[in-house]
Amino acid sequence: MSPRFVPRSLVTMLLAFAAFDAFASPLEAQMLPNPYGLAIALDNAKKAAAPALAEARKNNWTMAVAIVDSGGDLVYFEKMDGTQTGSVNVAIAKARSAALFKRPTKAFQDTLATGGDGLRILGLENAVPVEGGIPLVMDGKIVGAIGLSGGTSPQDGQCAQAGASALK
Repeated sequence: MSPRFVPRSLVTMLLAFAAFDAFASPLEAQMLPNPYGLAIALDNAKKAAAPALAEARKNNWTMAVAIVDSGGDLVYFEKMDGTQTGSVNVAIAKARSAALFKRPTKAFQDTLATGGDGLRILGLENAVPVEGGIPLVMDGKIVGAIGLSGGTSPQDGQCAQAGASALK
């Protein structure tokens, strides 16, 4: 190996790590440090869904709500009359994404919006880069997540936050 090759390789490697760190830091900052807890029970899932749907009704929005456990498996689902059919799978996907990655899906949306290295989000399986999925925390532990779909991203996020706040 030539002496000229080693410094170039080292510089290339350092630049690659710096680029990865710049990509990861905003997402890491939004990841909840909370450990996973026991799976959310059905009664608590319903307690989270009710205020989320009440927020949607109050604003005259039609939504689908999904509650998943900490492993991303569906525990509870409800769709308001008139909600677009596509929102069924999107609500479940948002909830699953928030549970599996321990962060709101808005974190992925914001990272993707930066472009450049943020486009890597598109390569992460089950990472939904659309606001509306939020981890559910009880007693300091992530027990699942809520996902809403049917409105705009901020509307979905507003309703999801109403549901997530009900369990705190």
